[in-house]
Amino acid sequence: MKRKKITFAIGKYLKDKKMDIRILNLEADNYYHIYNRGINSGKVFRTDENYNYFLKQLSKYILNIADVYAYCLMPNHFHILLKIKTREEIEEFLENSKPANSAISEGLHSIKNIASKQISKFISSYTQSYNKIQNRHGGLFESPFKRIKIDSEEYLRNLIIYIHQNPKDLEIDFREYKHSSYKSILSKAKTNLMRNEIITLFDSEENFIASHDKVRDFNF
Repeated sequence: MKRKKITFAIGKYLKDKKMDIRILNLEADNYYHIYNRGINSGKVFRTDENYNYFLKQLSKYILNIADVYAYCLMPNHFHILLKIKTREEIEEFLENSKPANSAISEGLHSIKNIASKQISKFISSYTQSYNKIQNRHGGLFESPFKRIKIDSEEYLRNLIIYIHQNPKDLEIDFREYKHSSYKSILSKAKTNLMRNEIITLFDSEENFIASHDKVRDFNF
């Protein structure tokens, strides 16, 4: 049976597309769709080691400031769904990570900027490793990274489905794609994903699976 295709609006994206996205801070206790692609749509993942290292650096730089709800890594781009931690949790992270006898900064290291800074460090760390292995120089991803604030629970559910369905563009069954969070959410293995919270969003594991049988496309 052919899966039903549903198209829906991207939500409250940047009303003025000329706006500098770098001034849009990632606010505490909010969900964000973080995504980016290679410069000139070039490949950013070539081997399993690339994919695995990207996720390793994601855990290293992001889990202190955000929870991961979904991801999909494609050969030339990635999608990640994050929920930024509460202001109190971010303050604790900053307090524990700042040099001794120094105050919390009001600049790049401030509470309002720290999430964006950590994501930038994460992407930079992966780029440096990739460049070394591939014997290349310069930027790997478009800059700055793209971010969209999630403004409703319905949008959140649809975004999770959309992220997981990305491999259809490669003519691959997304259920079997090993570089996304879909299989990990359904697994019983240990994970850093917010598995219980995700299943709760869909009411049950059965509904999570059934909801993915409808194709979601965003209108960018």
